[in-house]
Amino acid sequence: MAAEASKRGTCAVLALTQGGCDLGQRLAGALGGDFFACKGRLHEVFTQVWREYRQIVCIMATGIVVRTIAPLLEDKYRDPAIVVCDEQGRFAISLISGHLGGANSLAERVAAASGGRAVLTTASDVLGLTALDLWCRDLGLRVGDKSAFTSAMGRLVDQGSLAVWSGCPLPPLPPDLQLTTDREAADLLITARIDDATGAALLHPPSLVFGIGCNRGTPATAIARAVAATCAQHQLAPEAIARLASIDLKQDEQGLLEFARRQDLDIDFFTSNQLNRVEGVGASPVVERATGAKAVAEPAALLSAGPGSTLLVGKMKWTDVTTAVAEMRDPLGRKVV
Repeated sequence: MAAEASKRGTCAVLALTQGGCDLGQRLAGALGGDFFACKGRLHEVFTQVWREYRQIVCIMATGIVVRTIAPLLEDKYRDPAIVVCDEQGRFAISLISGHLGGANSLAERVAAASGGRAVLTTASDVLGLTALDLWCRDLGLRVGDKSAFTSAMGRLVDQGSLAVWSGCPLPPLPPDLQLTTDREAADLLITARIDDATGAALLHPPSLVFGIGCNRGTPATAIARAVAATCAQHQLAPEAIARLASIDLKQDEQGLLEFARRQDLDIDFFTSNQLNRVEGVGASPVVERATGAKAVAEPAALLSAGPGSTLLVGKMKWTDVTTAVAEMRDPLGRKVV
């Protein structure tokens, strides 16, 4: 029995033998997934579900699965979760994407449904250490250099702890992550800036708000260039951009809206009256005549960033675009307990 063309389930369950198919249908029902009988067409089905599902359960030999997925693998940030189960349901093995992909938790669910045992081999789970990738995901921290981050995860396994320096408030840390005031001694550096001098793994909080002003009809490419140049000139990490802000007159500005869509960023829009109430920002008679606001980029960034925010980068003029950057006081505050 194959799934219907329109995907309904949260995961795909694949099986080869009759016994595997019997278990697969039960698991698909228990997991809210779609079942695929794959005898004689495993490569075809696997290629399909790899694109369409974020979680895949395979009721077959581990070796078959490894050989089949080998050409499809990219990295743990993009590969779907793969769990391998024997046809009697005794073991559910988390094969790839254990943390970010959710294979570890999927293996637990499969084992609970089959009456078997989940097999997890990720070092942090085996040793009882923090799963750094999940910790970052849950806080909203974005990894700057994946290679340095992987090295830091290795050090955590080897040493049992890591030193963390942060430029913003953090929630209580797990026991194996220890806050330090010494940037040079940190294994993990939480900052909105690009700073590779220490050799630490950079983690970027979503703390920056870009205020944007632009001429009518400015294309998305021009806005992208201005934002990139602002980041480069001030050593800011693009990964730390949380959202954009502008005047409400730009709510239909196609270039700005297209740039936001491409970057998966929300935009906050403010009226001229709201912008004019922000103190301590530069004013432009030209801007005021055109918009009714004394300024756009700086006050919009500060309003969007919220109370206690600071103007990190004042108004910068580019071709058809003006940028300014505000930094939130507590970008991870929603996680502080």
